[in-house]
Amino acid sequence: MTEAHRRKKQPEQVRQQLLEVAARLSHEQGVAGITLDAVSHAAGVSKGGLLHHFPNKSALLDGLFDDLVARFDAAIEAAMAGDPVAQGRFTRAYVDVCSKLDPDTDVPGWRMLTIALIAEPNLKVRWREWVNRRAQEFAETDASPNCVLARFAADGLWLADLMQSHDLDAEARLALADNLKALSAR
Repeated sequence: MTEAHRRKKQPEQVRQQLLEVAARLSHEQGVAGITLDAVSHAAGVSKGGLLHHFPNKSALLDGLFDDLVARFDAAIEAAMAGDPVAQGRFTRAYVDVCSKLDPDTDVPGWRMLTIALIAEPNLKVRWREWVNRRAQEFAETDASPNCVLARFAADGLWLADLMQSHDLDAEARLALADNLKALSAR
């Protein structure tokens, strides 16, 4: 009997491992580095095992998108839970999470996600749907022009981080985020 037959099956753990490897490969080699062969090899999973979870590259990118957005959502929800003021709460959480994201160290897939959002029409639509759903969910408290402006600025910070176009030290980054969060309360 082979080791594969004796090993306890843990499909969710294997799926998560495949997503983490795909995120790492995308960080190291770009979206082009995410091939089914490369991911299965780097994860130590047979190609059949990968195909069980993700039947093609598009499904793998969708799975990575879902995983990253779920993490992003969880971080926003955690930040919101610590904010007692309803007005602008979602915006402050969004700014907080975006300003603390480091596309190189936090989750390597963030860089890929941002690039894929620009390049992949399907993911662009899905991101737009997420943004619209969250905006509608918090329309009563976060639809003011100041809240929208603060979220746009947070998106700009995210893009600047991705492009490595600005050198912000920790103090400047904190001051910028604090100004944007203050704007959300007006």
